[in-house]
This record gives sequence, structure tokens and C-alpha cells, in this order.
Amino acid sequence: MRTEHPAARRGAAAAVGVASFLGGLATGYRLFARRWCLRWGATEEEVRRRMPGDDLLLLPDMLSTRAITIAADPAAVWPWLVQFGPQRGGIYSYDWIDRLLGIDVHSARSILPRFQDLAVGDAVTVNSDNTPARVAVLEPERALVFRTDDGNWIWEFGLYPCPEGTRLVSRNRIATPGASAVLRLFDTFFLEPGSLVMEQKMLRGIKERAEAHRVAEPVRIGSKTP
Repeated sequence: MRTEHPAARRGAAAAVGVASFLGGLATGYRLFARRWCLRWGATEEEVRRRMPGDDLLLLPDMLSTRAITIAADPAAVWPWLVQFGPQRGGIYSYDWIDRLLGIDVHSARSILPRFQDLAVGDAVTVNSDNTPARVAVLEPERALVFRTDDGNWIWEFGLYPCPEGTRLVSRNRIATPGASAVLRLFDTFFLEPGSLVMEQKMLRGIKERAEAHRVAEPVRIGSKTP
């Protein structure tokens, strides 16, 4: 009769323990943390509110709605959105992370007039991977929506006046057609929390800049002129 070596038993027990621990983390994230992660800063009303761009991707695989209050009028927030982009005014997030990856990103601390003329259809990049995208919706001082050329990512920004100034709402609608089960798990447990870290910093970065420049600078913003 073959007896199992003690080391093998310990190895099997350790593997079971690690698997149980990871399974517990995954279950805990889904039950307790995922809702907070995908709705950081947003009210129930903001989560349910229809935003310009929602109809561009009706059944996303990932949907997040995050928000922040800015003590400034929408007119003071809007220029920072218009110049958004790694090859434009920056992404207002952790630039040092992108630079470690060899991507030259520098988020501006001032409004840049050369990036204020933006129109529907303009080609832009909205992340450090230089994913091709275009402006899908532009309503000055109200809404700005980016759509990747493959249609799998819609990034919506909405500005809503409130007693404190402005509620800036950021909504991501992402589709992952053909993704494997493993990739979908990766997206859920790594991409979602990672996106929260970067987007928190971005929203706070826009807030900081807009509140420091509450009087909008005299630049033309929001649309191109003939």
C-alpha cells in the first residue's frame, strides 16, 4: 500500500489553502467591494441617470459611474475636460506611472488655448495606450463623450450644476467581445480596481485645477469655428 509523503500532503494543503483564500477574496470583492468600486463618489440618482453617450453602447460588459463635487462653476471645469488626453493637456492622474512605462505624459497645471478648439469627430487619444478614439458628443459646459474607433469603449463626462458648484460625473461603458472566461475574471478583479485608482486621481486632479482657476480664462472653448 502506497503512503503519501508528508511534504506532498503539506504542498496539497497549501495549494488548497491558497485557492480558498483567493476564492474568499473574490467572493468578498463581488459581495462587498465591487459596487463601491464601480460607483465611487456617485449618488444613486447619478448612477441611474441617463447620460449623453449611453445609447452608443447599450449592453456593456463593464459599467462604472464615478463622480466628484467641484467648488467651481461648469464653465471653470469645462476647459480641463476639453484639453484632456495624454498628447494634449494630460490625464490628471499618476503621470509617473505612465513615465515608468516609457510614455511621456505631463498633466498641465494651466488651461492650454491650443487644445480648446474641439469638435465632434475629432480624433483624440484618451489613455496612455494611445487607443484610437473620437469625440462622439460635445455639449459645451454640459457633456463630453469619447468613443474608441472599434466602438468597444465609451467614456462619458457630464457636468451638473449643484449648490456647491458642479458635479463631475464620469461613466465608462466597456465591451469585451470574444473575451475568454480568464480574461473576464482578470478584468473584474484587476482592471476594475485599477481603473478606480487612476480615475479617483483624475477626478481629484480636475477638481484641484478647476478650483484653483475658478474664473474661467478668456479662451474659446468647446467647438471649432470655420
